[in-house]
Amino acid sequence: METKSRTLEITVLSAEDLRSDNKPVKKNAYVVVSVDPFNNKATKVDGEGGSYPSWNDKLVMEMPLQTRFVTLLVKCKGSRGEKTVGLARIPVMDFVGGYSPATCLQFLSYRLRDPKGLKNGIINVSLRVKEPLQDCSSQAAAAGGGNAATIGMGIPIDGRRDYGMVTGIPIWTGYPSNSLF
Repeated sequence: METKSRTLEITVLSAEDLRSDNKPVKKNAYVVVSVDPFNNKATKVDGEGGSYPSWNDKLVMEMPLQTRFVTLLVKCKGSRGEKTVGLARIPVMDFVGGYSPATCLQFLSYRLRDPKGLKNGIINVSLRVKEPLQDCSSQAAAAGGGNAATIGMGIPIDGRRDYGMVTGIPIWTGYPSNSLF
């Protein structure tokens, strides 16, 4: 069973120093998270935080395997409608394929840019990729192709390093010569 997406769990924590038209944001900021043009989710509106809003909203969404960026768009609702406050694009390579496993929870902060491309605050998020669940037969097939003969590892009793290699896994090739067997 081949998957064409993975599950992204992103928690939008907070933002710092948000400005709209070079003035501090007063209230009603929220974030829209997009993994592609057709797949996006929004946080709740923070009505009290002003230019330092806090959401702590966990969003779970399917992320196609070909996704290169996760986009965070910070908006603000006002009496004249919605305004874009800032945008950050998180490269998927920042949390998949790096030094830590993708399934580890990672805390990241990114610089926001306003519609003119100028610096406009920082957004703080935590994210991880959840592994799809597999049934037991899929796990066995993934481990050894379904053939029990290709899986094996032995450790010599007397500490000798008499190993051979089968399918890249070190295996013990025989009993020690001074064995009782």
